[in-house]
Amino acid sequence: MPARVCLMNERGTPLYSVSARAGLTAAAAAAALLAVAACSSSSTSTPAATTSAPAATSGTATSPAATSGAGSISVNDLNNSFSAMAQLKSVAAAGKGTIAVILPDTTSSTRYVEFDAPYLKQAFTAAGLTSSDFLIENALGSDATQLSDAQSAITKGASVLVVDPLDSGVGAHIEAYAKQHGVAVIDYDRLTLGGTRSYYVSFNNVKVGQVMGLGMVSCVTDWGVKSPNLIVMKGAPTDNNATLFAQGYDGVLAPYFASKGWVNVSQPAGTWDPPTALSEFQQQYTAHKNINAALIPNDENAAPIIHYLQGQGIKAKTFPTTGQDATLTGLQNILAGYQCGTVYKPIYLEAQAAAALALYVRAGQTPPASLVNGSTADSTAKTQVPSVLLVPTWVTTKNMNATVIKDNFVPASQLCKGSFATDCTAAGIS
Repeated sequence: MPARVCLMNERGTPLYSVSARAGLTAAAAAAALLAVAACSSSSTSTPAATTSAPAATSGTATSPAATSGAGSISVNDLNNSFSAMAQLKSVAAAGKGTIAVILPDTTSSTRYVEFDAPYLKQAFTAAGLTSSDFLIENALGSDATQLSDAQSAITKGASVLVVDPLDSGVGAHIEAYAKQHGVAVIDYDRLTLGGTRSYYVSFNNVKVGQVMGLGMVSCVTDWGVKSPNLIVMKGAPTDNNATLFAQGYDGVLAPYFASKGWVNVSQPAGTWDPPTALSEFQQQYTAHKNINAALIPNDENAAPIIHYLQGQGIKAKTFPTTGQDATLTGLQNILAGYQCGTVYKPIYLEAQAAAALALYVRAGQTPPASLVNGSTADSTAKTQVPSVLLVPTWVTTKNMNATVIKDNFVPASQLCKGSFATDCTAAGIS
């Protein structure tokens, strides 16, 4: 059995346990970018990308009511103070069993430790649950550990699992086991293709890719790159989200490659491991010195590549790169002029939505339509999954203060340390 490390706060209260294992034009593009970001209530069906695993696509989303009454909650109620979760105290009181959240890893993104785990804890607590009513674990990249975590949670009395699967294979195993034991499952962030979950909560992942692609288009113009020669990088092929991100940005970039003078130099296999991403980039950059822009699907993969480019003498605002997750390093690379922008997904919204769904399911109640605002196609199971679909935002120096700083997603005091103080002042951040 894997060893377990229980992380405590200063009062000795468990936060969560970690399963440890071994080893177009500038104006048009900007307008389109804003249009994508405004699509919270109109996600449309998108053809599946050609891939070894069929991609899930977003269906029609409905417009939620602005407010909710006691015992009910709307997507629009969710905020960074978590105050809306108090509306669910009666739902929490009616529930039985524990809620087990099983997060995937710490390498595909630092978000799971830095944001998801504490935000989920805060959401459950704000709704009235105690530390004995829920647990939050991280499988640290191991399929076997993620399955074991799920089985152990069910044995210990979990009535609801919230699972962000490492891949659809382990996700399907977990969901089959849970179904056999009468336990409901909510897919969190990643959809399990071929699964049997009750609900799915995520950001609209095709839109995430579209926002990223449109950000690259705007940046190429803003930074004056006359003949863009792109390397288009991807996340792990086993991750359905990576497929959907690529579906989004490939669709945006295709007409630029077809008729606008852009060159698609290379598309490596893809990974969420930053050192592997760097290796993929170095191989292609060595073979194709004309590469002068990189579509990179997240901040973690972008960071070592940017560091490498700096070592090659690349100057600020000459080599566009992209990212996702609004990490501290990603935001600082944006301020320094080495990354065009990052896709910001306010994880506190996703965590609250997942917690709310879990509370309703735990109480045997149907979540309101004001919360479940859309559906997602599982093309393997041939089903439509009731979903909470949230909207991503492209963050640059122009709106950083009004988004990630305003939300305290990354505190200005951390962002603006040392040499970044001047950059922050220039971006209106203090």
